Amino acid sequence: MKYVSTRGTAPVLTFGEAMMTGLARDGGLYVPQTVPQMTHADIAALAGLSYEDIAFRVMYPFLGDTFAEDEFRGLIAAAYEPFGHAARAPLVQLGPNHFLLELFHGPTLAFKDFAMQLIGHMMQAALAKTGARITIVGATSGDTGSAAMEAFRGLSNVDLFILYPHGRVSEVQRRQMTTPVEANVHALAMDGDFDDCQARVKDMFNDFAFRDGVRLAGVNSINWARVLAQVVYYFSSAVSLGAPHRAVSFTVPTGNFGDIFAGYIARQMGLPIERLVIATNQNDILHRALTSGDYKTHGVKPSISPSMDIQVSSNFERALFYAYDRDGAAVTQLMDEMKAGGFHISQGALQALRATFASGRCSEAETTATIIREYGRTGEILCPHSAVGVKVAGDHLGAVPMITLATAHPAKFPDAVRDAIGLHPELPPRMADLYDRSERLTRVPNDLAQLQSLIRERIAQ
Repeated sequence: MKYVSTRGTAPVLTFGEAMMTGLARDGGLYVPQTVPQMTHADIAALAGLSYEDIAFRVMYPFLGDTFAEDEFRGLIAAAYEPFGHAARAPLVQLGPNHFLLELFHGPTLAFKDFAMQLIGHMMQAALAKTGARITIVGATSGDTGSAAMEAFRGLSNVDLFILYPHGRVSEVQRRQMTTPVEANVHALAMDGDFDDCQARVKDMFNDFAFRDGVRLAGVNSINWARVLAQVVYYFSSAVSLGAPHRAVSFTVPTGNFGDIFAGYIARQMGLPIERLVIATNQNDILHRALTSGDYKTHGVKPSISPSMDIQVSSNFERALFYAYDRDGAAVTQLMDEMKAGGFHISQGALQALRATFASGRCSEAETTATIIREYGRTGEILCPHSAVGVKVAGDHLGAVPMITLATAHPAKFPDAVRDAIGLHPELPPRMADLYDRSERLTRVPNDLAQLQSLIRERIAQ
């Protein structure tokens, strides 16, 4: 199994190499050279299996010889053992043909745990074989950072630096990043928005002297291993509703496009997904792009669903790569145009995207109204991101079962929930003292040279 860059000129890598590399050296993102297929019988055989067994069967064909079978099964078991629900990703019915996939039972109460816990164990196992040490730098709009902190804190062969937009994450998200006491993890509160944080991380990867000097690795969803781990819950949930004998659709609240691109890969593997619905908040660039063909940034507007406050959706590049028939030169041109503020998707590529994806937008008022309505109707307390998904899913319900991804626990966004329904959602007992823990963070400017200097100093200590 080999991996190629979406821009076509970077070295072809193995899974293990792509996992440790993150961003390709030509600036592109790695994707599998071919997508492994699962037959009708293969998918049917997943019925009744544990989440861990489904994860092994879905993911292992992508790994090549990076991990032996028993070794990978052990890594999966270790990754999901801390989850707070035996099903790992349980389904709850909201109404006729509408189901909520609860992805918030991991250690940091967000869907990022499914990928981050596993990639943490995989990277640790790979590094143990070589004795190497790496520096991981990531950007977060809130949940990726806390999940990465939980996965990598205390590891002797990893230094982790997380950039988050100062003042633009929830208090719970911030405290999950700033309260770990382990010396190898560093929370950096950067001036600007998430797109600024993500841009500086990409700048570091594109500075090859710095990249090679600190042995830079990434855990954002630019890393293929992150996307792959998220493919699994599309299979587990679809099979529980009757796949492959009947089709299903998914609605995904998304900003960086990684979570919904995992659904695209599941569909490419053979899972009968009728439609993948992109749910955006007021930062609706993905909805506008799918509607008009124009991908143009309008600036980030802070919202009550801050993890979706993104205008530059990194993983959309992977979808464009397939929509343009894997033409790396065409993708490179689009990404060059992106630096000037945006690009236009060709008619053929737009038709290819619309064959798989639909989209919708949810305003701030509609987000709050959805939290109120679902609590009154079903008793389900939604986080604001999940509410965006539920609202948009309601506009796309049909004969095929719809699964909406609930991406975070409501207690991660207590202010939005309290303002809507007057209740303060409680953290699980294992996190009950979060507000009492001491915080440790560094305020940093939006300046590449200063960030690189800080990172060099910290890893040299």
